[in-house]
Amino acid sequence: MRAISFQSVSKTFASPKGRVSALSDVSFDIEAGEFFGLLGPNGAGKTTLISILAGLAHASAGRIEVMGKEVHTDFAAARSQLGVVPQELVFDPFFNVRETLKIQSGYFGIKRNDAWIDELLHSLGLTDKANANMRQLSGGMKRRVMVAQALVHKPPVIVLDEPTAGVDVELRQTLWQFIAKLNRQGHTVLLTTHYLEEAEALCGRIAMLKQGRVVALDSTSALLKAASSNVLRFKVNGDVLPPVLADKARITGRIVQLPAHNALEIEQYLALLREAGVHTEDVEIRKADLEDVFLDVMAEVRS
Repeated sequence: MRAISFQSVSKTFASPKGRVSALSDVSFDIEAGEFFGLLGPNGAGKTTLISILAGLAHASAGRIEVMGKEVHTDFAAARSQLGVVPQELVFDPFFNVRETLKIQSGYFGIKRNDAWIDELLHSLGLTDKANANMRQLSGGMKRRVMVAQALVHKPPVIVLDEPTAGVDVELRQTLWQFIAKLNRQGHTVLLTTHYLEEAEALCGRIAMLKQGRVVALDSTSALLKAASSNVLRFKVNGDVLPPVLADKARITGRIVQLPAHNALEIEQYLALLREAGVHTEDVEIRKADLEDVFLDVMAEVRS
């Protein structure tokens, strides 16, 4: 069964320069029980697509279904199937954590679900904060409460829009352990994230958006197989790379990474570095990861 179906979804906005396209003919399905990743650079259209899915915006064209319910014509039924964790920290400062979750339950007509609320508090490390006012919580704790709010009605489809942006390692580990458990129990998960190592570890299938269009859609394993088989990684101390290597390199501070398809190409890179007098440290060869795939796909689209 399809948990989510995006069918030729387009979205345009009015601007001083005319109509601007945020999404253009986006189509793909997410099967029930999948852990699905939606990736793309800032401005690619990810949050716009999530907003339409959640009923917070209307598509200019196309349709979206959640568990067979169309989000525009059957909004209440479709929304009841979703648990959405937005990017923004939104909270009511007048209630404590437990009250917030009970109020959220009421929006879905749910009463006497204290056992599930207790499980959410425990699973997300919030038990000792249950009676704390929302204003007293740190940003990371507020984020945990937002996750609990999204799950309080036990939705079959969970949508996480940058859920770990700017939060500590402990929360990330706690959150993913709990979400992975729910996924094993049959919940469908749609994740958007800029932490590509999270997407690689968690998602069975991935779609990539660029300028409002789907530019890649495949299983995570297939995307990785299509990438360069190896990456040469090393550090430099202020030396300038030869132009032929600089054009191919991904440079982060002192760290340089070059795609390498075979041993001969690695030898050629090292020879060029020696000839240019570039001093390297911590040289290693690693397998390509999802970040390599992502950058390759985005580069191909630009070209």
